[in-house]
Amino acid sequence: MPGYQPWCHGNITRSKAEDLLSKAARDGSFLIRASESIQGAYALCVLYQNCVYTYRILPNEDKKLSVQASEGVPIRFFSMLPELVEAYYSPNMGLITHLQYPVQREEEADEDPESSDLPPQLPPRNFSPNDLKDSDQKSPEPACKSLSDTYLMRLQHVDISTVPEEHQMAIQEYFRNSIVLDAEQVQNGCHNLPGLKKLTLTICKNLNSEISRVLPALEVFHRTLDQQLSPGIGQHSKRVSADSGQSISFRLEQLTKLLYSLEDKAKSSLFESVGYEGGHRKSLIPPVTFEVKQESLGISTKMFLKVDVESGKLYFKKSKDGAEDKYYVHNKILQLVKFQIKQNVKLVIVLETEKEKILKREFAFDDAKKREGFCQLLQQMKNKHSEKPEPDMITVFVGTWNMGNAGPPHNISSWFQCKGQGRTQDDTADHIPHDFYVIGTQEDPLGEREWADMVKGVLRNITNISFKQVAIHTLWSIRIIVLVKPEHENRISHVFSDSVKTGIANTLGNKGAVGVSFMFNGTSFGFVNSHLTSGSEKKLRRNQNYVNILRFLNLGDKKFNPFDITHRFTHLFWLGDLNYRVEFPSTEAEYIVTKIKQQQYQELLSKDQLSMEKNDGKVFLHFDEEEITFAPTYRFERDTREKYAYTKAKATGTKYNLPSWCDRVLRKSYPLVHVVCQAYGCTNDIMTSDHSPVFASFEVGVASQFVSKQDPNSAPQGGIQIMNCVATLLTKSKTKFFIEYYSSCLERTVKTSEGENSEHSDGSIKVRFGNQVELTPIISDPEYLLDQHILICVKSTDADESYGEGCVALRAAQICYTEFQITLTHHGEKTGTLTGGIQLQTSEVKPTEKLYDFIKVERDDTVTSRGRGNDFNKCSVTQAHDISNPNYMGMSFQREVIDKGWSYSMPPKGLPQGSKDSKKGGYDVGTRSPTVKAVNPTGEGEKVSEMFDNPLYGSMAKGHGRGKDQDHQPRDHLTPVDQNFSTFKTADGESERPPVPTPRNRSFTYSETKPQPPTPITSHPSMQKKPVVPSHSEGGGSNMPRPPLPSKYRAEPQVTKPRDYRDSSELPIKQRLPGRPSQPLPHQRHAS
Repeated sequence: MPGYQPWCHGNITRSKAEDLLSKAARDGSFLIRASESIQGAYALCVLYQNCVYTYRILPNEDKKLSVQASEGVPIRFFSMLPELVEAYYSPNMGLITHLQYPVQREEEADEDPESSDLPPQLPPRNFSPNDLKDSDQKSPEPACKSLSDTYLMRLQHVDISTVPEEHQMAIQEYFRNSIVLDAEQVQNGCHNLPGLKKLTLTICKNLNSEISRVLPALEVFHRTLDQQLSPGIGQHSKRVSADSGQSISFRLEQLTKLLYSLEDKAKSSLFESVGYEGGHRKSLIPPVTFEVKQESLGISTKMFLKVDVESGKLYFKKSKDGAEDKYYVHNKILQLVKFQIKQNVKLVIVLETEKEKILKREFAFDDAKKREGFCQLLQQMKNKHSEKPEPDMITVFVGTWNMGNAGPPHNISSWFQCKGQGRTQDDTADHIPHDFYVIGTQEDPLGEREWADMVKGVLRNITNISFKQVAIHTLWSIRIIVLVKPEHENRISHVFSDSVKTGIANTLGNKGAVGVSFMFNGTSFGFVNSHLTSGSEKKLRRNQNYVNILRFLNLGDKKFNPFDITHRFTHLFWLGDLNYRVEFPSTEAEYIVTKIKQQQYQELLSKDQLSMEKNDGKVFLHFDEEEITFAPTYRFERDTREKYAYTKAKATGTKYNLPSWCDRVLRKSYPLVHVVCQAYGCTNDIMTSDHSPVFASFEVGVASQFVSKQDPNSAPQGGIQIMNCVATLLTKSKTKFFIEYYSSCLERTVKTSEGENSEHSDGSIKVRFGNQVELTPIISDPEYLLDQHILICVKSTDADESYGEGCVALRAAQICYTEFQITLTHHGEKTGTLTGGIQLQTSEVKPTEKLYDFIKVERDDTVTSRGRGNDFNKCSVTQAHDISNPNYMGMSFQREVIDKGWSYSMPPKGLPQGSKDSKKGGYDVGTRSPTVKAVNPTGEGEKVSEMFDNPLYGSMAKGHGRGKDQDHQPRDHLTPVDQNFSTFKTADGESERPPVPTPRNRSFTYSETKPQPPTPITSHPSMQKKPVVPSHSEGGGSNMPRPPLPSKYRAEPQVTKPRDYRDSSELPIKQRLPGRPSQPLPHQRHAS
């Protein structure tokens, strides 16, 4: 488009366009932006009577532009946008009103150069011919001459004493004369550089002949190593060797590839000869012994538990070096129950004896980290010896490191072993390999191959496994690499990678993001490594970087085009140097350092820019971050972690870089999936950069490539019904809307008819979609469907653009018709809400036990444990399917069912059965994604000092409970947990079988409730301050019998008065309703 056009706003979002028009506040105000739904098309946005009308401008085959206006108006075609705009200044052209007042574009201030005095570091590449071509077409000769002078001047400052004289003369001649001729060739459109070719042939004359001499010998060696000889190899090698007319760079590339191939094949052969299988040696986890205490009749006895992962046995020993008293095979270890009491060291092991009786052994570990290490080893044992053909749980390591343009030290093992500060792993877990390793680096000076080989070598030394590379992608010095265990290689598919530049004017790649996505069996993963704008004052620029990456990073299944990357994946991990700073005045630098030395991070974290922007809903909406319990990772003096270099002298004055948590790992997952953070911290022994590497470890549930056990001919046809949908949209657009439903489990995308609009006094639009929608899944087996999700997109009819997207888990409707309420988002911001009902039409199914059900977390309190005989098969906080990540984008559920097990909706026993309160249950999934973490894998409660290597961590234990729900946006309706979300039967129908393991607990975050839309669901008893009394069917509701209890846990004779859990000081604070919406909960003050 020639010239500057003030009404052309480029790639701004639809909501931003509406904001600009609303500020203009004059009928006939208009602007043009790029279409969000059709590439190469535009959207004409016009303001009339405080409403925004949008018209698509579409190109035809001849690239002529036309406006989709009112019917009955002749279509006119235009060659250029200015011509089109000029025509529509006239009335009666089919628009709501003719164009009158162009809305000026908001000029975005470009990012300033980096804080250093040097310009942004250029990527490791040669000059682009196009760059030279476009630099100054009007005066090529002065530009070429200037280029020659520049390089000759640089050459004078380079030590060339070791270079042969003939080569010195050749280089000088090239910069003096030949480079000018080559530049002229580029100006004329010829990319052949004769001067450069002549120079390389002169310098590499001997190298060329040496390649011809050594290449045949290397190829013979290669063919010998290659088990399957290809008849074409010999012919190809003769051609490459003999053709000396090929360029030196091409022949070097062939030689380099051959050397790499030789190295890989030689390693493979050597590894196999010393016991490696399939190119990798089995990961041998050595037996680990734990010292524990067992109490009996008030007497504490020392014991030793020996875990042998390879043999699949757990030994009980009275002395560390003595003989094993007794052992249990992996399939006889039914469940681990972690209790949040006594410094989180208590663990109950549920075992099956030879006579198929249930035995419970209670132990106390030295600290919570030891207990967690023991649990991880037993979980690894169960996984290793599982008879399942496909895994249902994997572990993912995510690491980020700004390398500061310096090479790494020789030893970086601590990074991959999650050792250092913060929430770290116990030494006993050192040899447990993760299934994935995802490593993001920024300011990485190494080449891709060099870095990949180094990482693989470190992991091989730690785990004895040669990890396979799934993908590697680099944008300048921003890089991401994904490695996976060899046994998972065939489970990986649909691998995509992409990058987005967000540097100066969004054209330089010194800042930006790289991403990788893939499918692991039936679960989609996305990983984004970003390096955002630096500088404490550049917070808004960083926010814009984030939005640009969301919009333009092209990953995942292309059929999900209406959705950005926050909706395309079951699990999305975002890592990198996000560069958000601690917002203190520079005069407080010494105060900040003092607080860090005292490990009093809470006050600093309250001023963390990322947390504040996230809480305001401006970035990372519905992302989750584990609590930060480690020191700021930037800006250190290099080669030490004892001193922060927060000042830098510049010509304009002193530049301050206050210590900050720049390097972060966040995540977002679909609702009702399993994801638990096991570690989050930074290293303290890798000191080559001014940043410390950050690590995070996750336990993630995955779905297999499903093969139905039902006969396809006799299996009933299943269906998914969605009905009574009402969308409340925060928009001023005057248009009609419809809904599209997407899912990998559906045969096709389903589109509804137009909804009925009604306007609210607050400016929002309520759209009712009355018709029931029937979705047909490709597989009707309920076991498959319960792992699936439906993506929902509310679109406009005028421009076919999204006004909000959300996600519903089919698992929420596994029992009966369920009402849901989800938050709609678009391009990272909240755009409204959607309510409706969902029902599955399928046969009943017995849920398959998952590996992550093996460990359960409980609170040990007198009402539900000791007062009730301490039945370990019952969960005192949440129930069987309150697994991980119930919080997702404001989704909440309600069910029209009768409570069967204990839940927050249980009335007191004295309440008549006919009471309405006893008939309604509710299931809440808050407003946050991905994981609820009031109860974490280590089960830490109020005291967490045992989990951290840093001896001073105890001083920061108080006040560190960061609330999961820190987004301060208005919350959707929340109702407490419903026991009926469990698929297990109540205890009334139990039979003589071992208990089915139930998942570890999660807690739920409550907020102020908003007025609910009219529904048949009654208000919840827990909102009426009635005491909660557990029923006899409390807990997981297993259909197994309650096993005999140890004598210690027989019910005590005294009657314990029931307590209202909402007022209990022992219940996690997140489960109480806040007193005022403006006052955050005590554990919600800090910041991701």
